[in-house]
Parts: sequence; C-alpha cells; structure tokens
Amino acid sequence: MTSILTNNGAMVALQTLKSINNNLETTQNEISTGKKVSSAKDNAATWAISKVMEADVSGFKAISDSLSLGESTVATGRNAAESVTDLLTEIKGKITGAQEENVDRNKLQTDIEALTSQIKGIVGAAQFNGLNLLDGSAKDPVKVLSSLNRASDGSVTSSSISVDGVNLSTDGGDALTLVQAAETLSTGGTAASTAVALTFQGGGTEAMKSSDKTADTSDLDTILAGDVITVTIDADTGDDDAGIDVSYRVGAGDTAADVVKGMNDALKQAGIADITASDSTGLVFTNSTDADISVATSIDRGRGDMFALSSVDVTTAEGAASALSEIEGLIQKSVNSAAELGSVEKRISIQNEFVGKLTDSLKSGIGSLVDADMEEASAKLKALQTQQQLGVQSLSIANQAPGAIMSLFR
Repeated sequence: MTSILTNNGAMVALQTLKSINNNLETTQNEISTGKKVSSAKDNAATWAISKVMEADVSGFKAISDSLSLGESTVATGRNAAESVTDLLTEIKGKITGAQEENVDRNKLQTDIEALTSQIKGIVGAAQFNGLNLLDGSAKDPVKVLSSLNRASDGSVTSSSISVDGVNLSTDGGDALTLVQAAETLSTGGTAASTAVALTFQGGGTEAMKSSDKTADTSDLDTILAGDVITVTIDADTGDDDAGIDVSYRVGAGDTAADVVKGMNDALKQAGIADITASDSTGLVFTNSTDADISVATSIDRGRGDMFALSSVDVTTAEGAASALSEIEGLIQKSVNSAAELGSVEKRISIQNEFVGKLTDSLKSGIGSLVDADMEEASAKLKALQTQQQLGVQSLSIANQAPGAIMSLFR
C-alpha cells in the first residue's frame, strides 16, 4: 500500500542517515581532537580514570622539580665537602713538613692559616637556594619530596628522602648569650651568666625536691648554635635506671621561644604528655603527673667538625706533632661527610630517574585509554562518508515514491 500521508521508506532512510551522521560527527571529533574519549559524555568511567591519572602526572612533575632542586642542593654540599677534603690533604702536607727541624715553621703556619680561611670560605658559600648543608645550620633533616603513593582506596600519601646536614665549620656558630634569671634557662638578652639553671614546678601529690631544680653547667658561658640541650626525666625512685632523654638542638638565630617549642615537641615525641616546658625567657618545666620525678640536664657543645683547625700551631715541635695526629681525624670527618652527601645524592638521582620513567608510563597508560586510533578513524571516516552519500540517495528515492501516485490520476 502506498500512502501520501505516511512514507515509511523515507522515515527509515531518514533514521539511517541520522545514525550515519552521528557516527560521522564522532569520528570527525576523534580526528580533530586526537581522542576517542574527550569528555565524560563519551565514556564516563574511562574519562574519570584518565583524569585521576592526569592529576598524578601533574603531581609527579612537581616531584621531579623537587628532586632536581634537592639533588642540586646536595651536589653543592658534596662538591664543597670534597674541596674541603682536598684542602685538608694540603694542610696535612704542610704539617708533615713541619715535623722537620730545619724548616721555617712560621711560613708553614701562615700557609696553614690561609688554607684554613679558604676552608671556612668554602663551607660558608656552600649553599643552594639559601640552604647550606655544611655549616651546621640545617638543624633538622631536610625533607626532599620523592613520591606520591596512591592506595587502592584512592587515598594519596607522600614520601620524602631525608638529607642530614653536616657541620664542617671551624666554629660553633652564632653565640646565644645566657641571661641571669631565677632558675631558668635563657637564650636571649645581653647579660652573661656562668650557670644554667632550670626551674621545675611540682604537681600531683607532692612537689619535686628542691635538689632536683638546679642543674649547674658552670663551664659554659654561652649557648652556641649546634649545642644540644638534653633533659633526663625519671620517676624519683632512687634506682639507677637511665630515665627518658629529651633533647633539642639549638639553631642559629634561635630565640627562647624556639627552644621552648623544640623541647615541648621533644617531650611529645617521647610520649610524655604530663610534663611541659614553658616561659618566654627560658625553660620552666611543669610536672602534672601523680608522682615525684627527678630531672637532670646537660648541654653538649655543638662545635663544628673543623673547629680544631683554629688551634693548629706548627711553630713549635710540640705543636707540629699534635697537629699531625689531629689532622687525620679532620680528614676522616670531611671524607665521611662527603661520602654521606654523595650517597644521598645518588639516591635522589635514582629516584628522579624513576619518577621520569613512571611519568612516561602514566602518560602511555592515559593514551591507551583515551587516544584515538588514527588509522582506524581514517578508514571509518571514508566508510561513513560513503554511507552518508548512499543514505542521502536512499532518502531522495524514498521521497520521490509518493509522486508516482500522480500517474494513476492522469
């Protein structure tokens, strides 16, 4: 039956042509964008996975930059440490020469002092982007961001490579003057004191004994950057157990507030929640436990590893002999420092190379998910263009069918 109101053939041809045009549009988009999944509409699951992976790639690029910065910083320190080792070796030669009686020891001493000044200059200049790993100013391990770790549940954590600084300086750093304050340890001000005292306030059922309050370190007249303040806290039971040590290493430019904060952090890390340090001008410990505690304190001098160079004197036979035994230890310290930095530098370099390969693998994985197969797309485009032409021709023929009915009415 032929109807002039309903042209079934034209409708079928039109739907077929629309389908062909849709496929043709999709293929053209793949060719123009290079992606078979360019939006969530194309394939929501694949698009979501690719976006997460792209975010990881972006993160690993930042990690690569961090590793490159860390590697350069450590390399600067290692090169400087190696230069210090070379200079120390040269100084050893001068000291060895001074063992002879028939030499001008004063000239050798002048050479040694010049080389010592050169070592001091190298250590002071061994900084990269403001960070010096050789002068003892890096009081905490430097963290170099090394990786992002994505767990199966989607959570992300970061990991770092720790770089410990060394101290090849010839002195102990900037002095922090002690201040006389009633039974407190102070690290800021002008008045000097020959004693360090800590105040402890009792808590719980009984106050701490007065004999436990004062810690005398009369051999020290200053606190230097690099000094380690250690407090040993123990239940006051009279036995000889070691107790718990909490320590803080003084950094250049530290104030009393920095020392207080550092000591509190150390107490927390040691798991001591009921003993706290306070006071803006020193250290005042408060005991909030239910028992008496005994407290002992000490300060270890934080001299630079090359400090002994400042006292080398080969102008006498005794001084030359003493310097010869001293220089071997200094060379070993410098060698160890260079070796430590070199080991960390190598680790950072390996990690940086791995991150680069991992980034490439992620990019390849993303490409396999969302990139279009251009050869396949080209062949599909040619076929769809042919189908489109045939579909237009078929629709044209279907549209002409009702016109044939006019011949029946002639």
